[in-house]
Amino acid sequence: QRKNPFSSDDRLASKPARTHRGDPTYGRPPEGSRTEQRGKDAHSHVGKEVEELCLIIRRTGEVGEDGHVRVTFGQLFETYVTISNKVVGILLRARKHGLVHFEGEMLWQGKDDDVVITLL
Repeated sequence: QRKNPFSSDDRLASKPARTHRGDPTYGRPPEGSRTEQRGKDAHSHVGKEVEELCLIIRRTGEVGEDGHVRVTFGQLFETYVTISNKVVGILLRARKHGLVHFEGEMLWQGKDDDVVITLL
């Protein structure tokens, strides 16, 4: 309707034009909006959960010869699931940020209990 020359709706004219790929604001909420604030709050919350996961790995794991702390997924799952039911998602986020390492794309309870998770 914004491009329609016969439209007289003033509300449509005040909306910003659509952004396109390559534009730094593409796929982002408007600056200063409540949506942007909710996104920042969620990012902060997930960051705290990743930190907590790393602390639990440090507490429950064993230090290897190379100085890295290691724990099996089964042991970590049993410890962390009482804190949060998002253990796999938080592990994936921690790996994305280079904080932990483990083999495989996804970890499944029961099937991957012997997979070793290394705290980097």
